[in-house]
Amino acid sequence: MQVSINLLCLAGQIEAAHLPHIRRLKDLGYDGVEIPILTGDPGHYAWLAKELDSIGLRRTSTSVIPDPSVNPLSTDPDTRARGKNHLEWIMDCAEALESESIGGPFHAPIGHFTGSGPSDDEIRFGAEAHHAMAERAQRNGYILSLEQLNRFETHFLNTMDQAASYVKAVDHPAFKIMYDTFHANIEEKNQTEAMAKIAGHMGILHVSENDRGIPGTGHIDFAEIFSAAKRQDYNGWLIVEAFGAGLPELAAATRVWRPLFPDFETLFSQSIGFIRTQWEAAE
Repeated sequence: MQVSINLLCLAGQIEAAHLPHIRRLKDLGYDGVEIPILTGDPGHYAWLAKELDSIGLRRTSTSVIPDPSVNPLSTDPDTRARGKNHLEWIMDCAEALESESIGGPFHAPIGHFTGSGPSDDEIRFGAEAHHAMAERAQRNGYILSLEQLNRFETHFLNTMDQAASYVKAVDHPAFKIMYDTFHANIEEKNQTEAMAKIAGHMGILHVSENDRGIPGTGHIDFAEIFSAAKRQDYNGWLIVEAFGAGLPELAAATRVWRPLFPDFETLFSQSIGFIRTQWEAAE
């Protein structure tokens, strides 16, 4: 098991000014960081890879579909082509970063809805795009960890039933699912039963409290969730995902309008202490 944290708590793009915070994460015992790939170019992420190597932190990444003009699920061929180019850009940047996993909702534009659940065409187009991504990922030594979101953020992938079915549709060993406890808290009746539905296909476990604050300060039962992960022999990344109100673009996307942690030091130190204690106690 390795502990990491999603650096969207700091910024949408990680720059030199954020390196002191990242060094503090290393001092606290984090094994890695999750880097947002939302903008920029491969050269920037190659620079960041060298900085993270010098600090001694491994890394995964998270990406999105920014808007409907690059929707890989679209029935419009030109839009799908732009979507494919966007997915290629994500992989270009992730490979420059030397990311071990590409995670996040790189399936459908966040906040864009069709008025119903995913259509057969959307499933087919998505599976084709993600199979092609998985082929490239496997050739280059990393995995994909596609994230489910709650129904208020997407219509495409909300539940572990859907995720398990989609894994079969994509049909590639490098294609996994990112299980996020915040989204599952909204969509699933029982988180441990939900997690069991993707046993063997969980690429990342996002440790996110019910209010997206510091893990362990809300009502999500992480002891049961960690026990469920251990029962399926999961030994991968546990990644803290906590958001604040400091980034207007992130606050707008995640509907976080108030501070959910007092400062970064509290978030960083309490989160890793809680996760390591709870994981060790889980059976």
